[in-house]
Amino acid sequence: MSSAETPPDRVRLNWRMLVIEVVETAVMAAVIFLAVNLFSARFRIDGASMQNTFRQGEYIVVSRFSYWYADPQRGEIVVFVPPSSVPGSLLDGMLGRAGETDFIKRVIGIPGDKVQMRDGQVFVNGTALAEPYLPELMLDFGGRNWQVAAGQLFVMGDNRNYSKDSRDPEVGLIPRAQVVGKVWAVYFPIGSWRRIVRHVYPELLPSG
Repeated sequence: MSSAETPPDRVRLNWRMLVIEVVETAVMAAVIFLAVNLFSARFRIDGASMQNTFRQGEYIVVSRFSYWYADPQRGEIVVFVPPSSVPGSLLDGMLGRAGETDFIKRVIGIPGDKVQMRDGQVFVNGTALAEPYLPELMLDFGGRNWQVAAGQLFVMGDNRNYSKDSRDPEVGLIPRAQVVGKVWAVYFPIGSWRRIVRHVYPELLPSG
């Protein structure tokens, strides 16, 4: 009797190879999905607090990885969980679950900074900020001031008159641990794709 494979043997072998290939592909896709969500997150802009930097309905990519090795800096735009909410678990992040209450704002004050509102303008450590991204002048908040302690951030929306941010006692200074990550890019709609870069305040840089 011939030892060559019979047609039924070849059929079984082909099915076995197909199943193995499908399983390998599924496992690889799952690993890539979990890895992408571990290092990044995606959110939809909902609200007007960051106009005109972002528009309603745009989708953004947030880098979780950026703050694994560095601290948030002034001028960066971050997504964070407000203090009144509970941050999602690592599993939530790996599964790509965006928090329903997550906020998006710009970092204005970092640990050690004194932030003041005076005559409708923001001052950091006594220096007035030049903020070309603002769509309109900020309403006067009557000389209020905040001292940013270690492990905290002072954040504000670019659309100052329509933003609930660190000026509001319900939000206040943001614990560093509540930050999800740094906004990296707008990826949808396709025609609106753009990188989001940090705004640097030259007036706050050391002279000389």
